[in-house]
Amino acid sequence: MAGVAVAGCAPSTSTEDSGKDEKTGTVRVWLFKEVGNAPKQRVVDGVVERFEKKHKGVTVDVRYIPIDSRAERIKGAFNDRGSAPDVIEYGNTDTAGYVADGGLADVSEEFKSWPAADDIDATAKKSVTYDGRTYGAPLFVGVRALYYRTDVFEELGLKPPKTLGQLTETARQIRKERPKLYGLAVGGAYTYGAMPFIWAKGGDLADERGGEYAAALDSPEAKKGIKAYTDLLDDSNCPPARCSQWGGNETVEAFAGGRAGMAIAGDFNRQAMEDGEVKGDYGVVPLPGEKSGEIAPAFAGGNNVGVLKSSSHRTLAVELMKELAGKRAQEELFDAMGFLPTFTDTRRKVAEREPFVKPFVETLDAGTEFVPVSPAWGEIDASLVLPGMFQEIAGGKKNVDAAAEDAAKKMDKVYVK
Repeated sequence: MAGVAVAGCAPSTSTEDSGKDEKTGTVRVWLFKEVGNAPKQRVVDGVVERFEKKHKGVTVDVRYIPIDSRAERIKGAFNDRGSAPDVIEYGNTDTAGYVADGGLADVSEEFKSWPAADDIDATAKKSVTYDGRTYGAPLFVGVRALYYRTDVFEELGLKPPKTLGQLTETARQIRKERPKLYGLAVGGAYTYGAMPFIWAKGGDLADERGGEYAAALDSPEAKKGIKAYTDLLDDSNCPPARCSQWGGNETVEAFAGGRAGMAIAGDFNRQAMEDGEVKGDYGVVPLPGEKSGEIAPAFAGGNNVGVLKSSSHRTLAVELMKELAGKRAQEELFDAMGFLPTFTDTRRKVAEREPFVKPFVETLDAGTEFVPVSPAWGEIDASLVLPGMFQEIAGGKKNVDAAAEDAAKKMDKVYVK
């Protein structure tokens, strides 16, 4: 799941339509190489075999590219049509940037006529949409929920929290009664763990008006969420001297290593828990919202599959895109890699046979959120605007009002470029 929730910096290039639509020959595909890629490759090999049987005279050439160098590889593909693939896998926060740079083909009409598209959840559809047009198909989705130590909760007579307020109280109680543990592992650089607090309080990262974005971090609602999260970066839960520098990986490692009572982590982090000290002693529930019975909106991470604008096999490439991201392939990818399907009916189907994913499916069904679909988001994310804000508050350098207002100004400078 290394492609989940990773915002890429889109290459500043421009690619023109090839003007060709060949119906035979080689269709080239670039997919991300996962840690332990063999199961994914077996699923893809099956898709390719079925596709080639249906299309005589067509060969599919699949290459797996390292995720950490994808920006450079894709930039090269946008610049050099001769070496470019026809189909690519890309992080779902990269859509707007890649479209703005002329790299992805508009597949709106084909997507609209695809029967399976009706069953794709709304946030996943949003992740392939820019300026009202569609530029790919969602491949899988990943969300975060609340992991908790069942042994610690039993020893202390605790129950999973029902509200964000109870979450803070529970975290502080764990820290007080078990001083060697962090109550809830949080991090000043854990952007995607912090976002649900902002959304749960009714805030947002940015507002859209007429296709233009303006920062919303300085709204009263957003500031309530920022305060709720940064209040946890405190000696009574997770000391800022250590935790303010943590990102998502460090919070997962703290929980998996038996050093925290709770953590906000993804369905894609399960193996880390199974390999860690907490194996057999943890449970998962949706991250609670503001009121009892509510689920805090989670960021819907994941990857998409799209067709390059430069492809000389457009029709074949679009059909292959739909096969790679179709219901059968998504179900097989879940079984092989644990990737959650973007189709709501397929997701419910896999949840019935794998109870572990039910809290994550409940989170998705409750409604998720997404980052601003703007080419500017990649720069804002890479500039660490949100982590900088959380860390300034945790370190006592600024109060919530000042830090939020300064962060909003930094975002707006990027949006108006």
